Amino acid sequence: MALYAPATMALFLVAVTTLAWMIDSWRTPHAVGQMPFPAPDEPRLSFSLLVPARHEEAVLAHTVRRLLRQDHPDFEVLVVVGDDDPGTAAVAHRLAAEDRRVRVVVDESVPKNKPKGLNTALPHCRGQIVGVFDAEDVVALTLLTHVDACFRAERAHVVQGGVQLMNYRSSWWSLRNCLEYFFWFSSRLHFHARNGFIPLGGNTVFVRTDLLRLAGGWDADCLAEDCELGIRLSTAGARVAVAYSPELATREETPPTLRGLVKQRTRWNQGYLQVLRRGAWRRLPGRGRRLMARYLLAMPYLQAFSGLLVPVSAVTALLLKAPVLFVLLTFLPLAPTLATLVVEVVGLAEFNRMFELGVRPRDYLKLVIGAVPYQLLLATAAVRAAVREFRGERGWEKTEHVGAHLDAAGRSPAAAAAPAGEDTLSVGGA
Repeated sequence: MALYAPATMALFLVAVTTLAWMIDSWRTPHAVGQMPFPAPDEPRLSFSLLVPARHEEAVLAHTVRRLLRQDHPDFEVLVVVGDDDPGTAAVAHRLAAEDRRVRVVVDESVPKNKPKGLNTALPHCRGQIVGVFDAEDVVALTLLTHVDACFRAERAHVVQGGVQLMNYRSSWWSLRNCLEYFFWFSSRLHFHARNGFIPLGGNTVFVRTDLLRLAGGWDADCLAEDCELGIRLSTAGARVAVAYSPELATREETPPTLRGLVKQRTRWNQGYLQVLRRGAWRRLPGRGRRLMARYLLAMPYLQAFSGLLVPVSAVTALLLKAPVLFVLLTFLPLAPTLATLVVEVVGLAEFNRMFELGVRPRDYLKLVIGAVPYQLLLATAAVRAAVREFRGERGWEKTEHVGAHLDAAGRSPAAAAAPAGEDTLSVGGA
């Protein structure tokens, strides 16, 4: 009982803080007004867009050709391919032959991972701003113009744009996965940026090239190189602007299999634990920031613990003659958990409104029914991450991409009706 009480209180704290971060962008009208990008004006900056691609023959050409349709006048696209990946390299070289703005950078590092590829490309960047995109991204055609304006309006060193998973009907877990991204990029990252400590997203992130080089690029050994870079730049006092506009959000897909989702979350969680262990966050100014950083980076441990605690508490409370206080403590985290579920339902309605998705009543039902299984799935990934970190297993587990967000079934009516060969992107489309 003495051990269970503080454990339950810890779970209660996690549930309350998670809920608070989810709704941060909707606290006040002023907070809502901070979400979108500023209005664009005459572009003045130049961009180097990095697209690391490994075994991405199925989606790379679509991504790069769409990037080349940006309305910004000054940018280049650097496709990073491995020397052991002839299939993707062939696609990349064909794209470079089609358009002089595309260059191919060959990564010869061993073993290969995303940050090593990005570091290989960094010396070749000619633009004032380095942007990172994944090989399956569908990027809004006016994004760079808005990012250009955001850098200057906010006097920012870093701009983090929105990323949104779109294929919410692909599987039982895809809807919850899409909503996670919605709350993370539209609310939570705004909260962290405002408080001077931000784990950056893996793509649609833009950094001033001189600052990125001064910082030494990305950590080649970290499984969450985006988070690590964000923490490092935060400790250096970098100004980070976060913007989320649905029409400018980069569209992506959920992992196609449960195994892929668990591996992806394992990598992210283990990366957070690496950053926690290395301790760069200790250089953040202010005790409050350091406490927040430690709490956020330790979240995989808390998530793993909660996953292990749920079945134990349920069996103990239901099958054993548990004291009244014990039973009450068991249900203590229930209130914020139910409140979070209500917020998720409201969030799905807002997600539907922003992206014109045509969400149906059955989707709301799927959201509610999938709550517990999905949390157990995330807890499984957190446990796996903790075990791998303890064992020193730090191999990169790549996420497979199949282009599910490009299917006509996931597009808006306008996009689905577009003639063959045309590539549209409306607010409601993927």
